Amino acid sequence: MWSSQQTEAKFFGAFEHSLDLKGRITLPAKFRARFPERCFVARSQYGDPCLALWIPDDFYDYASKITADQWTDNENRRDLRTWSREAFEVEMDKLGRLAVPLQLRRYASLTKDVLVHGAMGTVELWDPLVWSNYQGETK
Repeated sequence: MWSSQQTEAKFFGAFEHSLDLKGRITLPAKFRARFPERCFVARSQYGDPCLALWIPDDFYDYASKITADQWTDNENRRDLRTWSREAFEVEMDKLGRLAVPLQLRRYASLTKDVLVHGAMGTVELWDPLVWSNYQGETK
C-alpha cells in the first residue's frame, strides 16, 4: 500500500473468538495485556481484507510517518483518505471487549466467528472464510 509498518513486535499467535450481538469482540488475555483501556481499529494498512487493532502510541507513530509526498498520487490519496476516515478509537471494557464499528465489520465480512491473529505490531481480525481464501491465494 503506501507505507511500511515500523513498530515493535508485540503480538503472536492465533485465537478463535466471536462477535456478540452488539458487534463486540473480546480480545484474548494474551493480547489484552498489551493494550491500555483503548485502541484504534482500522482497515488493514496493507489493503488486506481484515481489520487491524493498534495500541494508540503505535497508531500515532505509524500515521506520523505518512509523508506529504504520499498524498500526491491519486490512488494513494484515495487509500489514505479511506484508511483515515475509517480508523476509530474505541474503548475496551473491564472484560476486554471492544465494539467494532459496523462499517468496518462489513468491510472485513465479520458477522459472528472471528479469527484474532497476532501480526507482530498489530492484532488482526479476520473472517474465517476470508482468511481461508486469502491463504489459498498466497500459496
